[in-house]
Amino acid sequence: MYEYRAYVRKIYDGDTITADIDLGFGIVLHNQKIRLLRINAPEIRGEQREKGLVSRDALRNKISNKWIKVKTQKDKKGKYGRWLGELWLEEECINDWLVSEGLAEIYS
Repeated sequence: MYEYRAYVRKIYDGDTITADIDLGFGIVLHNQKIRLLRINAPEIRGEQREKGLVSRDALRNKISNKWIKVKTQKDKKGKYGRWLGELWLEEECINDWLVSEGLAEIYS
């Protein structure tokens, strides 16, 4: 796994964020979309909207405007142009936290 520091700029929904990723040596990738690996949260549009907003808002309260760690399995983007990774706040995996709180499901 690859591991990076990132500053959370925006939470789109319960499984997609935008962050500035610090690659080290003064190199930063700004406004990068990251899809949370292994989980699926309710959509903020359509029939799932109400649950999707709850999931998004909980994630906002947890990590917005904070430094986190991003762990990725690959050093390239997925098919939708987003990085795929696990988010960590200190020693807590945010992906697992969302599932344990009932805000997302394991993606299979």
